[in-house]
Amino acid sequence: MRLFSSRATCWLSSLRVPQPSTSLRSNAVRWNSSFSADQFAQLASRQSSRHQIYQSLSTDPYVNLSIEHFLLEHAPADSSILFLYINRPCVVIGRNQNPWLETNLRVLHNDRGTAEHGIHSYNDTEDALYVRRRSGGGAVFHDEGNLNYSVISPRPTFTRNKHAEMVVRALHRVGATTTSVNDRHDIVMSLDEGQSQPRKISGSAFKLTRHCALHHGTCLLDSPNINSLGSFLRSPARDYIKAKGVESVRSPVANVSSVFADASIPFGIQDVIANIMSEFAELYQTNPDAVRRAQRAYVHDAELYAGDDWVVGAVGEAQGYEEPEIKKGIDELRSLEWKYTQTPQFIFSTYPVEEDPRERPALPSSLPPSTRVFLRLKHGAILESHISVSSDSSVGSEQAARLQEALKGRKLHEIRPTHWKEILYEQLGAEEDAATIEELARFIATKLGWV
Repeated sequence: MRLFSSRATCWLSSLRVPQPSTSLRSNAVRWNSSFSADQFAQLASRQSSRHQIYQSLSTDPYVNLSIEHFLLEHAPADSSILFLYINRPCVVIGRNQNPWLETNLRVLHNDRGTAEHGIHSYNDTEDALYVRRRSGGGAVFHDEGNLNYSVISPRPTFTRNKHAEMVVRALHRVGATTTSVNDRHDIVMSLDEGQSQPRKISGSAFKLTRHCALHHGTCLLDSPNINSLGSFLRSPARDYIKAKGVESVRSPVANVSSVFADASIPFGIQDVIANIMSEFAELYQTNPDAVRRAQRAYVHDAELYAGDDWVVGAVGEAQGYEEPEIKKGIDELRSLEWKYTQTPQFIFSTYPVEEDPRERPALPSSLPPSTRVFLRLKHGAILESHISVSSDSSVGSEQAARLQEALKGRKLHEIRPTHWKEILYEQLGAEEDAATIEELARFIATKLGWV
C-alpha cells in the first residue's frame, strides 16, 4: 500500500508540528495544538500520527466513506484510527452486491434520472440514497439514529471480533448490558431472559490491505425507521433474480434505545460515542488528553487537535470537498458506473431456467400467459435476452431475436420506462396490441427499479 504521495510528502515538510508551551501559572506543559480543517490531510498522513480519533459533522455517506477511504490509504501503517459518523437516510450495499436484488430502488433517490441531465441533488431531497461502499459485506440501512463506527488498525494485530467487542464494552458502560458479539461478528441484544431470539443491532464489513485492516460497522441506537427498514431492503425483483456475488443475510433488528424506555435518565447517542472513544483509547493506549479533546470535538467544537503522536477532532464537508484525494473518492462513489456497473453477473427470469429452477410468481393477469422475460447481465449490461409475448412459438422466437438485437450491450440502469416502451413498441408493435406492450413495459420497469 502506498502510504504517501509526492504531494503528501510536501505537505508533511510544511506542516507546523505543535510545540509545547509552559503555562505562566504553573510548570505544567500544555499543547498549543488547534488546527484548521485544511490541515486534516497533513495531520492524518503524518508519520508520527499513530493514534487518531475523528467524529464527522457531515451526514453525507459519500463524504464519510471517502474520508474513511483516505485514512485507510494515507495514514501510517502502524496507526490506530477511530472514525465515527452518522449518515442521512441511505441504503449502503457491499462492493460485490447487486442493487436490483438487495434494495428497493423504486423508493430510493433516483440518481439515474438526475445524473442523466447533469444534475446532482443529493442535499436537496429527503429521499434515501443508494450507495455502494468499497468494502464487502451485506446491505444496511443508515439514518440519524444509526451510528457508524470505523476502526483502521495494523493488519498483524487485527481480529474480526476485536472492535465489535470494543463497541459492546461501550454499550455496557451506558447500561445496554444484554449486548454481545455472535458467531457472525454481529452485535446482538437480548430483549428478555432467553425467551426470544436476540435482535441484531450491528453488522460489520471488512477491507484488508497489505499493511492495514478496516473494520466498519453500524449500530442501531435510536432509528426512527426501525419498523420500516424492510421497505428499503426488499427488492420487488427478488423472486426473479439469480445473482453471483454476496447476498445479504436478513435478521430481526432492534434499537438499543428500546431497553431504556422506562429509564429515568434519557438515552443519548453522544454518550455512546464518548464511551466508544474511551474504549478505543484503552484498547490502543491513546493519550488521555487526546481522548478528552476528541470527546469535545463535535458540532460546537469543529476543530482538529494534535499532539506528538495523536490527532483528534471533527471532520466533514470541508475535508471532503477541499482535499483533492477525498473529493476524487466522493466523485467515484456518486458515479453511476460505480453504483451499477460494478454489479457481478446475474440473470432476471420470469420462468424457471437451468441456472435458477425456482417456481416464479404468476405474471399479472393483464399480460398473456405466454409472456416470457429473460435477461442475462454482466457489469450491469445486457449480454443476452429472451423477451416474447406470442403464444405461437415461431413468432415468439422472432420477437425474442429482434429484442435481443435491440437490447444487447445496453446498460440496465440507463433504460428508463419510456425507453422500454419505445423498444417494445418498435419490436412488437406489428404483432401485439398497445395495452399488452404498455403492461409489459410497466412490469419490467417496476421489477427492475423504475416507477
